[in-house]
Amino acid sequence: MERRENVFAVAFRVLVERPSLAVMMFLQYAIWGAWSVALAGYLEQELGFAGLGLALIYNALPLMSLIVPFTAGQVADRFMPAQRALALFHLLGGLLLFGLAFQRELLPMTALMLGYAFFYAPTLALSNSIAFRNLKDPEIEFGPIRVWGTIGWIAANLWVTFVRSNFQSLEWGVIDVFALAGGISVLAALLSLTLPHTPPAKESSDPLAFTKAFGLLRDPNYRIFFIIALIVGTELPLYYVLTFPFLQSAGGVVGITSENLPTWMTIAQVAEIFTIAFMLPAVLPIWGVRKTMLLGIFAWPARYAVFALAWAMHQDAPWTVWLAVASLALHGFCYVFFFVVAFIYTDMVAPRDVRSSAQALINVAVLGVGMLIGGFFAGWLKDFFTEGGVTNYTMVFLVPTVITVLAGIAFALLFREKPAGEVAVSSN
Repeated sequence: MERRENVFAVAFRVLVERPSLAVMMFLQYAIWGAWSVALAGYLEQELGFAGLGLALIYNALPLMSLIVPFTAGQVADRFMPAQRALALFHLLGGLLLFGLAFQRELLPMTALMLGYAFFYAPTLALSNSIAFRNLKDPEIEFGPIRVWGTIGWIAANLWVTFVRSNFQSLEWGVIDVFALAGGISVLAALLSLTLPHTPPAKESSDPLAFTKAFGLLRDPNYRIFFIIALIVGTELPLYYVLTFPFLQSAGGVVGITSENLPTWMTIAQVAEIFTIAFMLPAVLPIWGVRKTMLLGIFAWPARYAVFALAWAMHQDAPWTVWLAVASLALHGFCYVFFFVVAFIYTDMVAPRDVRSSAQALINVAVLGVGMLIGGFFAGWLKDFFTEGGVTNYTMVFLVPTVITVLAGIAFALLFREKPAGEVAVSSN
């Protein structure tokens, strides 16, 4: 394929050729988006959970992501067609989400959340693997497919705002975001059975795919890449967990409420759509992995610095709140140019017979270890800088600003991109 194919043409062609992959991504991230954005505000305002409580709930997914190489990757690479594994995990996860909708106490909610995350975490790696296995040129075609996940995230948040505004779902007697996510998860399970058949690889004699995938870390360059991805991943929960309470607290001066905030926060996903569908296919083949990821890393401190400034000035200068809302658009660069490119790079350098496990491995760094540390870190920061019930978000967000600047400098100095197939892998 010509690399110079117009990005709009690529997006249209891939959608026409593989519509089921687009639907898969839409539902995959609609499930997560339905509860992830608005849940922190609900737990804080409606149930009175403190920072530790938020950390326990939100850390269930990172914790379960640690076992993904031993579940989803192993199953898809060796035992079961990936699309069937995806259907099974979505169905079981959906049932547990319905159970979560009826919980009010921290301990039973944490236990059920761990169960749900056990089944949802593998689907993140599986959906990537199914897409990569069924695209002709993933480097430029993955973006136009993955963008439907972002559209699904937006649609889910718009739906949360709609049902809260028009049907007063906050008064239903159940946790509305869990009920909505459960319905989407069951639908995703059914539609997963229509995905392209993606059988396990047959050419490897090694029955343990994850051990060979871990061999990627024997390469010093990939090890640096992995560690920096993990470090940046620790700062992701500060966005997912604390942005909603931050804007909920500061936004009152400009009329932002818990009902309309999910819609305002979709600014991040609208920017992500543009970045992943149009900028990524055009930029990545020209700039390469290293330069693209560097831009992604340094977008993080830019956003957190704006958040810190907005909280410091929001009472005297309400326009800074709108500046913080506008800075949500940097999420397109933060997430796409770093994490999505990380998934693409891993697929480029991993051996064909362990690519599902390799995707699971990078998910361990970002959504497992990174977010697990970051989830507790976010809860601790919130509690540490809270006095008299008021959180000083300026101090909270200055911390990740410094951390991501240092991560970007380390990545620039230490990482050297290698072409596809040049990362040494050993299972010994």
